[in-house]
Amino acid sequence: MYLSRTSRSYTIMTSLISSIFSSSSSQLAARIETMKSAEAALISFAHRFKDLNDDHKDTSTYRGSGIETETHVLELFDTKIPKSAVPLKEAGKKCQMLCNKNDDSQESHLVIHGIKVTSNIYKQNHAADDEDENESESESPLVILHGYMNGALYFYRNLLGLSNHSFAGQVYALDMLGWGLSSRPVFETTSTTTRNPTGDAKDSDDTGTYDAEQVYVESLEAWRKEHNIQKMTLGGHSMGGYMATAYAEKYPENVDRLILISPAGVPDDKDIDVKGRMKDASLQFRFMVGAASKLFNIGVTPAAFLRNLPESRGRKMVSRYIEGRLPAITCPDERKHLGEYLYTNAALPASGEDVLNKILKPTTFAHKPTLHRIPELKVKHVSFIYGQNDWMDPQSGGIETLKKCQEMKKAGRETPDIHVYGVRDAGHLLMLENWQEFNSAMILAAGRGKRLPPSAPMPFKVLEPSSGLFFSQPRWGKKKQEHLNEKDANENSAATA
Repeated sequence: MYLSRTSRSYTIMTSLISSIFSSSSSQLAARIETMKSAEAALISFAHRFKDLNDDHKDTSTYRGSGIETETHVLELFDTKIPKSAVPLKEAGKKCQMLCNKNDDSQESHLVIHGIKVTSNIYKQNHAADDEDENESESESPLVILHGYMNGALYFYRNLLGLSNHSFAGQVYALDMLGWGLSSRPVFETTSTTTRNPTGDAKDSDDTGTYDAEQVYVESLEAWRKEHNIQKMTLGGHSMGGYMATAYAEKYPENVDRLILISPAGVPDDKDIDVKGRMKDASLQFRFMVGAASKLFNIGVTPAAFLRNLPESRGRKMVSRYIEGRLPAITCPDERKHLGEYLYTNAALPASGEDVLNKILKPTTFAHKPTLHRIPELKVKHVSFIYGQNDWMDPQSGGIETLKKCQEMKKAGRETPDIHVYGVRDAGHLLMLENWQEFNSAMILAAGRGKRLPPSAPMPFKVLEPSSGLFFSQPRWGKKKQEHLNEKDANENSAATA
């Protein structure tokens, strides 16, 4: 049968489009399987960091989607949450991966992926402690949120040890919506109005910050309801710390304690001399920052940059990042699987990363700094944990919040009890760099410090705002007046030399 030139062209084009979509679908499926394999590998490494005596056996039994040993049960889960609970435009219809369909092939649910760790030895270790301490409050499980471009298994070195000593023996680590193996919807929020936690309209929000926050707040709340968790100790690292604060702001009745691990978005850049510090930087550095700022403002994220590199180059970049930022990880296989987890997480379809410029400015300061929000929280206990060499500035973050809350208490105002801890020989990824001292800090933040064995490494605790000299000085975190004083001192020194 003879086909016209138009018909043949149409047939070729249809075949080409079909081939492209089929190839894309196959590549996505392959990446999801790679992510699952990397996740499984990191779970296997978790048993090396269980923080237990050697007399406990470590024979693994696989059951369904989990692993059970004599000491712990590790369960991977995919929790369905109604798409209607999340304030996104057409959230289900535009979901790019891992969405739950009903019989009509319409995405009726989104999925939150994560891991739950239950310690089998928690009760035998601490049942007597509870009676001796005569504690007035019952323990709540730990729910922990990861940072930007990370995932639940970034806490693989901590999950078992934390469940042994606190949090009622239960720890949940979640892939936040749009990350890891959770659903990845297109992040188009439903409105552009800032509202108070009560739901009342506040001032205009041109950046869409409130709407972006609520995607994470409401997806976490829907997940909590599905798991029937009445109260939780809520922890969050970096961007996860920012979102945990936003959740505690709206749903304080569900939060027993809030633990902020090197949280993003705390300082107010009105107090920081960013422009002054930039003037002292090299021309090359200022050019790089300017170019990055322009890309940031139009929504080009670090994950997008990595995703669009040739795969071999992207993987090399991730490997160099791990070697440079995480020298504490010396095992080649551990580095390999962590690199696979990080790279594949970024290579999967863009979703959660698209809110970055709605939360943060190019200078990494927040549009809505939590420095002014945390003191108003209706949560009794808030703890900050930083690495000693953290690039998230503890002084203008957690320590400044401590100072602010102390002043409020002196004025007779109700505000959370603030604690600030420092982990030695660690930076922003402190949970990996010094996992033992990090675990101790987490247990102290949970109010269970008496349970730590005498041999446990103890973190530094900031008692007064002036006692923050434990931490390395940040490059850009100094206040305006401090920078001016330093500049004057340098000029005087040069004049007298």
